[in-house]
Amino acid sequence: MRLGVPKETVPGERRVALVPEVVKKLTAKGLEIVVEPGAGAQALIPDALYADAGASLGDPWSADVVVKVAPPSPEEVDRLGAGSILVGFLAPLSDAAGIARLRDKRTTAFAMEAIPRISRAQAMDALSSQSNVSGYKAALLGAQHSTRFYPMLMTAAGTIKPARVLVLGIGVAGLQALATARRLGAQTTGYDVRPETAEQVESLGSQWLDLGIEAAGEGGYARELTEEERAQQQQALTDAIKSFDVVITTALVPGRPAPRLVTAEAVEGMKPGSVIVDLAGETGGNCELTEPGQVVVKHDVTIVSPLNLPADMPEHASQLYARNVQSLVELMLDTETDPPTLALDFEDEIIAGACVTRDGEIVHERARQTVEAAA
Repeated sequence: MRLGVPKETVPGERRVALVPEVVKKLTAKGLEIVVEPGAGAQALIPDALYADAGASLGDPWSADVVVKVAPPSPEEVDRLGAGSILVGFLAPLSDAAGIARLRDKRTTAFAMEAIPRISRAQAMDALSSQSNVSGYKAALLGAQHSTRFYPMLMTAAGTIKPARVLVLGIGVAGLQALATARRLGAQTTGYDVRPETAEQVESLGSQWLDLGIEAAGEGGYARELTEEERAQQQQALTDAIKSFDVVITTALVPGRPAPRLVTAEAVEGMKPGSVIVDLAGETGGNCELTEPGQVVVKHDVTIVSPLNLPADMPEHASQLYARNVQSLVELMLDTETDPPTLALDFEDEIIAGACVTRDGEIVHERARQTVEAAA
């Protein structure tokens, strides 16, 4: 089986789908790897390292399986061979035109973000691996733009209190942001609409922001808040935000605009020199005053909204992503043959769940709804 690794063409995308470490492991299993010259350059990986790992340099688009990071451009879709398989981030809930092109090309496409989040698929969970990078980097951006020290400093000139950092959204990125900010010495607090995440926040030595609204329902699930309770919750959060030096927001809803958590009133009430790092800029932002992709100052508060943050750390982000891809590719192989051959088992929950297009059809239900809605 031939596996191709093209150079990423999206502006600002510095990651690469496979790194030499993973290439070496896959070639040892009998796979033939073709890497486009310069594919790893932005991740500081020269072609020579790929060659040393057993890959050949050439045209990756004629391979049986093409692995990418970013969704393919229309020109890249045209370069895919007949009956080829594509693996990568494909934005199945937001890029209707791109998914339609893959359908029309009759490509069997697997979206890394559509891999079921089950225990058996943890090694393939690229959303989590890249969110770890985003959360880590977000904490550093908060420290970089802040006018205040993160750690407490005791000096001959007196003691400086530690910065107070609030993280909104306790997923992988949020937990990594909390952990990193705490390692830098900040006093950290976390909040999420899901009260069951309080234990995860506290396990990191951080405080839980209790807004005083109880949403526990039957069977351990949170009940839906009333309109009055939602308004109370938003006002309580707005009031709480004003006391923090750095606020990092990570709340995302797949296929929908990001929820607005930080109001203009909250920003105006923060101390001058405070910082907001909004990781939801690509879907509109969690802050009402966010300008996606920009660093702006509003009411003397710096609002940072980076796009594609993992690409800012291409070396380690690529290593993590490549291991995710490796695990998925290995699941596609029939290891009983020598060398291994491609054997897609669509009875497998992971293979079926990650597949977006197949045989000229969109087989992912929500992706199909997205394309139909855009038609």
